[in-house]
Amino acid sequence: MKTKIHRVVYVFLAFLFLIPGTVLSQKKYTYQSFPNDPYNTRVYTLDNGLKVYLSPYAEEPRIQAFVSVQVGSKDDPAQTTGLAHYFEHLMFKGTSSFGTSDWEKEKPLLDQIEAMFEIYRQQTDPEVRKAMYRQIDSLSYLASTFAIPNEYDRLMKAIGSTGTNAFTSNDYTSYVENIPSNQVRNWAKIQAERFSDPVLRLFHTELETVYEEKNMSLTNDGRQASEALYAGLFPEHPYGTQTTLGDAEHLKNPSLVNIKNFYNKYYVPNNMAVVMSGDFDPDEVILIIDEYFGKLKPKEKVPARIRTDQKIKGPIIKEVVGLQAENITLGWRFEGINSPEMPVLNMIRMILSNGKSGLIDQNLNKPLKILAGGAGVRGMVDHSVFTLSGRNQKNQSLDEVKALLMEQMELLKKGEFPDWLMEAALNNLRLNEMRNAENLRSRASILNSAFMNRQPMEHVINYIDNLGKVTKEDIITFANKHFKDDNYVVVYKRQGKPDVAQVEKPAITPIFINRDDESPFVKEVKEDQPELIQPVFMDFNKDFTRAKTKNGIEIFYVHNKTNPTFSLNYEWEKGSDHDKILPFAAGFINFLGTEKYSPEDIANEFYKMACNFNVSVGSEETSVNLSGLSDHMEAAMKLFEELVWMAKADEAGLKRYIETVKKSRNDSKANQQNVFGALVSYATYGPDNPSRYTLTDEEIDALTPEQMINAIRILWSELHQVVFYGPQSVKELASLLKKHHKTPKKLNKVERIKLFEPEETSDNKVFFSHYDANQSYLQTITKGKNFDITMLPNVSMYNMYFGGGMNAIVFQEMREKRGLAYTARSSYSAPEWPDQNYINNSFIATQNDKVIDAFTAFNELFNEMPMSETSFNLAKDQLISNIRTQRIRNISIIWNYLAAIKMGHKQDPRIQLFKTIPNLTLEDVAGFNKKYIKDQKKTYIILGNENLIDFQKLESLFGPVIKINRDELFNY
Repeated sequence: MKTKIHRVVYVFLAFLFLIPGTVLSQKKYTYQSFPNDPYNTRVYTLDNGLKVYLSPYAEEPRIQAFVSVQVGSKDDPAQTTGLAHYFEHLMFKGTSSFGTSDWEKEKPLLDQIEAMFEIYRQQTDPEVRKAMYRQIDSLSYLASTFAIPNEYDRLMKAIGSTGTNAFTSNDYTSYVENIPSNQVRNWAKIQAERFSDPVLRLFHTELETVYEEKNMSLTNDGRQASEALYAGLFPEHPYGTQTTLGDAEHLKNPSLVNIKNFYNKYYVPNNMAVVMSGDFDPDEVILIIDEYFGKLKPKEKVPARIRTDQKIKGPIIKEVVGLQAENITLGWRFEGINSPEMPVLNMIRMILSNGKSGLIDQNLNKPLKILAGGAGVRGMVDHSVFTLSGRNQKNQSLDEVKALLMEQMELLKKGEFPDWLMEAALNNLRLNEMRNAENLRSRASILNSAFMNRQPMEHVINYIDNLGKVTKEDIITFANKHFKDDNYVVVYKRQGKPDVAQVEKPAITPIFINRDDESPFVKEVKEDQPELIQPVFMDFNKDFTRAKTKNGIEIFYVHNKTNPTFSLNYEWEKGSDHDKILPFAAGFINFLGTEKYSPEDIANEFYKMACNFNVSVGSEETSVNLSGLSDHMEAAMKLFEELVWMAKADEAGLKRYIETVKKSRNDSKANQQNVFGALVSYATYGPDNPSRYTLTDEEIDALTPEQMINAIRILWSELHQVVFYGPQSVKELASLLKKHHKTPKKLNKVERIKLFEPEETSDNKVFFSHYDANQSYLQTITKGKNFDITMLPNVSMYNMYFGGGMNAIVFQEMREKRGLAYTARSSYSAPEWPDQNYINNSFIATQNDKVIDAFTAFNELFNEMPMSETSFNLAKDQLISNIRTQRIRNISIIWNYLAAIKMGHKQDPRIQLFKTIPNLTLEDVAGFNKKYIKDQKKTYIILGNENLIDFQKLESLFGPVIKINRDELFNY
């Protein structure tokens, strides 16, 4: 592919003819573009070396933006691992121009803190360290009186940005925003200031958050297994010798000096990129980016370190013990993501595992020989990793799973896979590419990944074509050369109590929160607001087409004018509350065949067509989705209907499925999130609750193939809706439905069943269940008033001000001020149906010994809500900006319409919000809090370690403690 080089000349003529001797000033911008690029990318390089990736896409007036740096945890100093990650956290703390009310007074205190940390990290005597940390804590409190926490987030809210975030990996760090299209100048101004002058303020409270994130990882079985795998694969490379979150001892001994050196070394424009996709003119945007980012000073780029690893002499065996279910992972090391071998490696992955037709899918997953299995490739700059992984069935050892996985690799090495499989894989990739091109985040992420992985854009755009050049012979030769039985690492993830010690968090004084102070920089940005973007609301009469079949099936249709893909959905207001068998039948259909097709054949046919089917069941709804390339839509409809009506299953197949379901359910009882969800359901609804409303093991054992198949078939005789997005006309759709979607002349109406009602919160009480982890999961629940559509503006305003985002009261108080948690949130949540109640809830994950502190702090916030006019105005502006720039498109038009009608709206709900929110005041929020939140009784929910919680104190403060055994949470 030939890259096009373009040179654009911008001429600045200000006062050109008024000032004698004026010299014509020109600025030339050269950019690359690429033939057949679905993202219409331009790649610029500014004079200071900054890369700029621009992908215009005008479907909505927003821009997905990344600022990325080619530095990650592999570049951490060996004595302060985790530094790249926690510096990413500190990049949200502001500069000498924002985040401070008085920089001249704050700076000397920060300098003292920096010097104290350097002394502190050299000390080994525990008492000396405690005494020094108390000094650091005191200085930090004094410094906080001049800091303005979260002023960066205030800036983002002021310009209407959403999705504020960042992430760090082995090779890169990336900072994320989604901005209105009229705020490019303000965004660029803020980001250029942020990256040119970061200040390491509020460090010790942010370190508490990093500790909490590290503690979360210590009982994350998947993360621990991954770290063990990489330690085996990379014994001499930072991919394996250090982790992104860092060593616990290093986190306890941070160095602000090392952080500054790290920043000065790597955060330079010739090691960075700006990536944007959205509604903009690239000729205008590059001028703005250059105006602000062009001021960043380049430095000599740190040369990439050449790292070599010894050959793996194995297999190398690793063991990881954790609370969750067993699994096994095998890993092989390869060259980096830009090596010539990557196309072959990616094709091997798809031949082995693609969700339908891979060797693992067909030979292990479909016949249920293992619980689940797959293959994966992770491309990194220096090396890549290929993995095989699997979960065992009941009474099956991990070594048996390993042997079965390796058998599939041996089949591949012999070339025993169908010739059509490689071309089908390419078609499915083309389908994914079309879908990615429709989404701002996906478009920008693809370009961002190219920069972070040091990939030429030509490689990214030609990815599918390059895969298409791989032959079957290439696959066989490569696999036999590289996949040996002595050059891999195997990680056995066993189930048991892990022997890990959490990172102890030193006692700290809550910092001072300056909520209403504003730096001059912030005031300047808020005053420099561009012309407003006008909102576009849904028109329920024009934005989609409605039709109805003779037997009463409503059709909701939106035309896809963008690409040749479709999404066809059948929607029933019937779910597991109506029929407990339904969710099991929905899973079982994936393992059914017909007289003509085996289950494996069905999967193959759909994969060949680049089409998918999915049956999902909720408590009150069931959905069937058919999607894929529109050329094959009719064939996909026909095949799926044939599966429904001609399905056949034997007792042996059902028994294997049932045993798999029982094993999966039993495994889920060891998962912290699943257990917590069940505990919340129990505390909300009582012993008879949605989480327990499912078939017992004994009831599943008694199921017959006929019951399972008929549970799906009977849906076709019941009233449902069709939701469609595709290039076919509504007339063509109706004709295809008549031809293939066989339903009786009269459809039965399904009445809604209301089985569960949240219990009244009449008294304070505590529900507790034991889980042996470093962190407790905490939630509070109060049943609120009946749903009232007129309350939505006030509810939205309260949620944004109190619990929504980094500038909200909850985040500031629980994370910034007290350092209690990595995650904390609260909301007054609307129900799913208009005849149900609002629920006020809060959530926090914190150390086991901080449970009482966390609940106490939440109660203080609920009962004495901090008042800040500045925070309120920012929250209001954010809500209004979101409405102005949100565009509901494609199939989302129908889903949003159906959701609105369900709750009683007669027009787009945002119309009411847009009219009402500008008139709301902080006093309205305070009144809402007083009426619905303050001093309300609560149900307190704790999933934590009972050996580390003071139950006597807990009961004295929050009410009687009801201990729930885990077996009581599940009825299987």
